[in-house]
Amino acid sequence: MIPRIQKRGQRTLGLLYYLYGPGKYEEHTDPHLVASWDGNAPDPGRDQSATLKQLQQLLDQPLANIDAAERPKKHVWHLSVRNAAEDRILSDEEWGDIARRMVAAAGIDDPDQGPGCRWAAVRHADDHIHIVATLVREDGYKPDLDHDAARVQAQARLLEAELGLRRLNKGDGTAAQRPTSAERHKAARQGRERTAREELRETVRRAVAGAAGEQEFFDRLAAAGLLIRKRAAPSGDLLGYKVALPEDRNKDGEPVFYPGARLAPDLSLPRIRERWSAYAPAENSPASGAISRTVPGGPAGARRRAASAAWQAVLVIEDGQDAVAAAHIAAAGEVLDALAKTSAAHTRHELREAAYAFERASRSHVRAVRGEDRALRQAARDLVQGGPALGRGEDGATTAMVIDMLFFLVTVAGHWHAKKGHAQQAAAARQAAEHLRAAYQTAAAQPLGVLHQRGRRLRRPLLDRQTSVVREALPGLAERVLAEPGWYALAVTLADAEAVGHNPAALLADAAGRRELGTAESVSDVLVWRLRRNADLPADTSGTMPVASAAEAPAQRAPERMHPQPGARRGRG
Repeated sequence: MIPRIQKRGQRTLGLLYYLYGPGKYEEHTDPHLVASWDGNAPDPGRDQSATLKQLQQLLDQPLANIDAAERPKKHVWHLSVRNAAEDRILSDEEWGDIARRMVAAAGIDDPDQGPGCRWAAVRHADDHIHIVATLVREDGYKPDLDHDAARVQAQARLLEAELGLRRLNKGDGTAAQRPTSAERHKAARQGRERTAREELRETVRRAVAGAAGEQEFFDRLAAAGLLIRKRAAPSGDLLGYKVALPEDRNKDGEPVFYPGARLAPDLSLPRIRERWSAYAPAENSPASGAISRTVPGGPAGARRRAASAAWQAVLVIEDGQDAVAAAHIAAAGEVLDALAKTSAAHTRHELREAAYAFERASRSHVRAVRGEDRALRQAARDLVQGGPALGRGEDGATTAMVIDMLFFLVTVAGHWHAKKGHAQQAAAARQAAEHLRAAYQTAAAQPLGVLHQRGRRLRRPLLDRQTSVVREALPGLAERVLAEPGWYALAVTLADAEAVGHNPAALLADAAGRRELGTAESVSDVLVWRLRRNADLPADTSGTMPVASAAEAPAQRAPERMHPQPGARRGRG
């Protein structure tokens, strides 16, 4: 249930005309009263003898009890209360009770507190009502509406539980402003999937990801095709900015601009500057080595380094101070934005959705202390400057590698928020993790398939040796790993690592000791990516001569009894 207090107004009759009218898009059906201050207000919707003017005069009558100079300039209070699409349809009696409890909670009309304001609740759709009230009490005093929004939200949480409705997570005031109904309808008319506000927020976040300073940030906005207006002080110092989509126009044909702070609290210019301030000296300074402008290894190299940075961030969030953990979680959002921006077509949708969902998890009232999140911001920058990755080969395989590690980073961020009681952020992190899981399955299918086939061709003695390595290094996980379909890919990865001089048992024990295996669907898959990253092995071996090829037998396959039987259990987190 979402209660939303609208802007106060001056014309009660104008609002009633809208509530009882057909709506802007003929969406209003059967407008009628479900409750009022005394239970006897005329209902122009179902009483042919009642008029909107009569209802307006009764609602505004308390204004006559005070001098004109003391009357509030905007005396019309307006609250909408909407249920979720999956909720059951409530009766008029239930909506009437909801209205009475909402006005009592807000301070509009509480029977236990004496004379209240006059109000009426109108229903013109199955899923919501509107409450209109006059902000002068019957005794001529004005109501105390301090924190009315918080009080109606708290009442909504109680009503959700009592009525068996979808229970929303309690917010903390750090969420981005929701699009208005007018913005949603406008997007629908224009055939856009998201509103202009949402598209702008996503574009600005991508422009921020890994940016080193103002010039680069604004250059990225311009390259994305946005219209930009900057606000400067008389001294010439930049104070803020606004952005607009070129095609988003008002009724006069002018672009609709949104300040950064109206897109999201952390997208105001002062908050963005906090990210840059930790990397002084100034942008483009010869001494400024803080953020590199070169990307060794191209997209694949950038993805490998992002995976490493994500792993270090996991450790910091689990064990670090809250302010430092908050900075790493915010920087993780930059990495997700950068990865979505540079992803191949077959993973782009899920990665974009993951970044979009995690945006809510990147903010809380724990103020981030910037500076120690340098590695993640560098990773975001490298991803952007490395450019789009191809969907196949090493680029595609390292995409799977970084998605795998980002899944764990997002999961740990969700755990951190849950411990802090940040319900909305924890839910957003869980949603982002599901999108990352789907993206990983798409990205990993081909490179893991190649490794799987190589593993099935390993000669029997080598496969036996890698089996012993797993049992030695992972005594508590060995049987689970050996029963997973991903075991073959892990076996050939261990063989590749051994062929280039690593101790496979030590390498495996170190990789497994780095926690967060319990949430993995396939422990062996996770270990494959950790080993190939730590041992600097190619992530994709489909187009190169594998280092363990001498130990593979193209014409011979190890007996099936060495491998999991059909239907073998697959580990799940």
